[in-house]
Amino acid sequence: MGNNEGFHKDPFLSTVRTIGRVSQIITELRAEYERRPNPATLAQIRYRIRELAELERQLDSDDILATG
Repeated sequence: MGNNEGFHKDPFLSTVRTIGRVSQIITELRAEYERRPNPATLAQIRYRIRELAELERQLDSDDILATG
């Protein structure tokens, strides 16, 4: 497996990948909001920001170490 072997054993990998996906969603929502500002899109942006905050808490949690 080469250089990726140790990388896949990282207990934070799943959380970090999810952070990347949510960040991409926020970027896409921003572009949508710039094209057509509306409350529903703004609500989605706020929801995703809260989701990122929860993911950040998971990185600080000891629970994630138990799943790795």
